[in-house]
Amino acid sequence: MGKGDAMREAMRRMLALALPPRCPGCGAVTAADHRLCAACWGDLRFIGPPWCAACNAPFAFARGDGARCGNCLAEPPRHSGVRAAVAYGDVARALVLKLKYGGRAAYAETIARQMARLVPPEADLLVPVPLHRWRMWRRGYNQAGLIVNALGGLTALAQDHRTLERIRATPMLRGLGARGRRAALRGAFRIVPGREDRVIGRAVVLVDDVHTSGATANAATAILLAAGAASVTILCWARVLDDVEPH
Repeated sequence: MGKGDAMREAMRRMLALALPPRCPGCGAVTAADHRLCAACWGDLRFIGPPWCAACNAPFAFARGDGARCGNCLAEPPRHSGVRAAVAYGDVARALVLKLKYGGRAAYAETIARQMARLVPPEADLLVPVPLHRWRMWRRGYNQAGLIVNALGGLTALAQDHRTLERIRATPMLRGLGARGRRAALRGAFRIVPGREDRVIGRAVVLVDDVHTSGATANAATAILLAAGAASVTILCWARVLDDVEPH
């Protein structure tokens, strides 16, 4: 090791002592960046099979290949599934709030590391759910866009941050019924004129932080499919399940 390398290594160790890696959930010191402490890790409920063949809602037990949940039997979704790393809960919520409102941009990679395993093999384009320009201006960044950047680095998939656009500001959807949510999102998204070729024939992964009712993802999916996307899979960090109340 040369003198310069030795000095850099010494500085790295001093910095690690002064600013050790901390758990994104509770702030406890951890062994490395992007790692949660044992308590926070244990609080996460990871989502995977067995799940609904259409929307990926988790089942309590295996129901056989191709089994669908009641909602999907009643109204089959147009998307190709909602793949969420974890169920919405206290720790999942803490990471989202710190990323979304606390300026902790590095947590986008923390989140993306757990989402990457759920990227479908046929995927070839990552697209974030866009913010309206007013909200983007106030916040300074789109948390879904930061997650897409991190996922792109982990998977080497192409990214597109400019083709899907939110052209109408929408109210808070919490408390609205299904009809009210659909009405609130009607006309909220569009494909930027002249950029339709970016999605034609592509297997799109639409990325967001939290999947709640699905109204936003469904509205964006409809626009992408109408523009010629071959398929749209929803990929998110946390999914609100029926037994968890978002807050």
